[in-house]
Amino acid sequence: MPLGLTYFKRYRMEIDLTDRDFQAPPPDGYQFIPWRPALLEAHADVKYNSFRTEIDANVFPCLGDRLGCQRLMTEISRKTGFLPQATWIIAHSRWNELQYCGTVQGIRNHKGLGAVQNLGILAEHRGRGLGTCLLFRALAGFQEVGLRQAFLEVTAQNRSAIRLYQRLGFRKTRTVYKAVELAAT
Repeated sequence: MPLGLTYFKRYRMEIDLTDRDFQAPPPDGYQFIPWRPALLEAHADVKYNSFRTEIDANVFPCLGDRLGCQRLMTEISRKTGFLPQATWIIAHSRWNELQYCGTVQGIRNHKGLGAVQNLGILAEHRGRGLGTCLLFRALAGFQEVGLRQAFLEVTAQNRSAIRLYQRLGFRKTRTVYKAVELAAT
């Protein structure tokens, strides 16, 4: 039985894609892998392992649940505006074996804007510039299909993500609040 609602402050951040170069090669030992349906489960696993202990798992409970991440990834990939060109997974090569360690998805929304979805990097791979590289890959994918502007939403408490997005040229355009039901424990 729900106990009530709590509200999470989030920022909508936008970036102009015109006349921008979003080239950023991955660090040594890492590689970008473009979207293909066979990678849906890998995207979902990285999403789950990137977000399950973060604030966004409270804001979006599906991110704290492995099956919830699989359902979410399936829903994203079936959306009319889903853009394979803006959907990437990053892998780390270790002992001749690939470990998936970052994910991002891109959608063209009903207004013709690129929407960045669920940029996540596994904790043990953070601090190596992978978020920048992966986000640039998604933004380049939006450019590839002719989009001129992109946006994302970020939870206000995620200060490191906000700093990253601002450093890359995103600007806050709106504050929104996400209502989340509190469950009885």
